[in-house]
Amino acid sequence: MTDAACFRSTKSYYDLPCAHRQHRHAGHCRYIHGYSRSVHFVFAASALDENHFVVDFSALTPLKTWLEDLFDHTLLINEDDPELPLFRQLEERGVAKLRVVPNVSMEATAKLVFDFADPWLREQTQGRAWVEQVELRENQKNSARYCPLRQ
Repeated sequence: MTDAACFRSTKSYYDLPCAHRQHRHAGHCRYIHGYSRSVHFVFAASALDENHFVVDFSALTPLKTWLEDLFDHTLLINEDDPELPLFRQLEERGVAKLRVVPNVSMEATAKLVFDFADPWLREQTQGRAWVEQVELRENQKNSARYCPLRQ
């Protein structure tokens, strides 16, 4: 009898400068502020591909493009932010590259990234590989991770 195996690999994307605000926060996080975010993926597979890879990193360009569209020089705003009309005006005037998301917290955006990347990767690999975890870092001190509970 053999034990089930799981291969893992990681991929990181750095220097994704964006701004956001947490309008519900009573402290300074309610103000627009920014970070150069980084995104770190843990990929997993029970079997390696024909190149003996978990994931062929050269095939991840669509994922990188999606991340850059979401985070590179953008302003992330919660979809329920009471000032959303103002932020839309700023975008219309060419002052901001607005991205409206369900929640701008690092935890919620880690899940947002996971919810895009995992089904995309499963489709690309015909279900052989998946995203095990996404970590978003706003700086060297703070990060959030999302990993689903697997049954």
